[in-house]
Amino acid sequence: MMPPTPTPDPQSVSTSVTRSAFFIVATVNEDATSRATVRAWCADVANLARAVGKRVPGGNLSCVVGFSSDAWDRLFGDPRPAELHPFREFGSGERVALATPGDLLLHIRADQTDLCFELATQLMNRLEGAVTTVDEVHGFRNFDMRAMIGFVDGTENPTGNEAEHFTVIGADDDPEFAGGSYVLVQKYLHDMKGWNALSVEAQERVIGRTKLQDIELDESVKPSCSHSSLTTLTDANGDEVKILRDNMPFGRPGSGEFGTYFIGYARSPAPIEQMLENMFVGKPPGNYDRLLDFSRAVTGSLFFVPSQPLLEALAEREPGAAGTVDASLDAQPEPEPAAAPGADGSLAIGSLKGAPRYE
Repeated sequence: MMPPTPTPDPQSVSTSVTRSAFFIVATVNEDATSRATVRAWCADVANLARAVGKRVPGGNLSCVVGFSSDAWDRLFGDPRPAELHPFREFGSGERVALATPGDLLLHIRADQTDLCFELATQLMNRLEGAVTTVDEVHGFRNFDMRAMIGFVDGTENPTGNEAEHFTVIGADDDPEFAGGSYVLVQKYLHDMKGWNALSVEAQERVIGRTKLQDIELDESVKPSCSHSSLTTLTDANGDEVKILRDNMPFGRPGSGEFGTYFIGYARSPAPIEQMLENMFVGKPPGNYDRLLDFSRAVTGSLFFVPSQPLLEALAEREPGAAGTVDASLDAQPEPEPAAAPGADGSLAIGSLKGAPRYE
């Protein structure tokens, strides 16, 4: 019996929850020099993280780097990750999971804000003139892992080997990109006055869990439109399909801004997209997540996270170098058409080739 094919070391996707996190989304400038700078930078990320982390050995500093579909094509070309595509929008009217610009994601975590700040500074210094930052959020751990709305976040996260199973691409799934992962990010802003005007019991029905004890409500009383109902998925065998969330609260009280930065890792974007369809369109259509009456998504991007060895190797890779057709690198690719609504009002995510349908 042949031993299983080893999986390359992933980036620090499933590290322990830290007290601070910086999220930086940037676009890569269009000129060839900028693209070359970003490629060369890929070989520097791990070294910079190690150098800064040594200043506080117990600080749990890490950095995850991801690339969007368009950025991958412009920076690296073929071959490309099998399931990497532009962010798919969901919903309509005032309830929309919208797509926003973003080529590059930096997810920096540590138990001290100064470590996050120093590493972000060093990484962005190397990218000066090559990228344009379009969003930057500094998140913090809120008391006992509670989101801005007061409920514990990430209760159902997988851990240990289970976390790797649900987040890391296996050698048999997409061999050239084994050890990688997909990550979807959204920034949500909350109507805290409206939310706090609800009774605790009403808030619990929206979330589907008790607020103080963090216990899931009994199925006999939990609404089908609750957040937990619509984000719990099972596969064809009835087994739960999980993602790894590392959400962080953020805000500016003086400006009345209170939010949650959603970040979900998975070995395929399909389950995260199914959750978003359930939340924003509804299951069935119209039975949407009532948390969205108080939370509004203002950003949305999907990225591929290469394994650590591949990230470093990308420094030497250019479009056309692996036998690809090196068309005009400065030409903008045609945008992917939005998924047409199905007859049942869904966005037909489950009908896309190769994408499983979750219940």
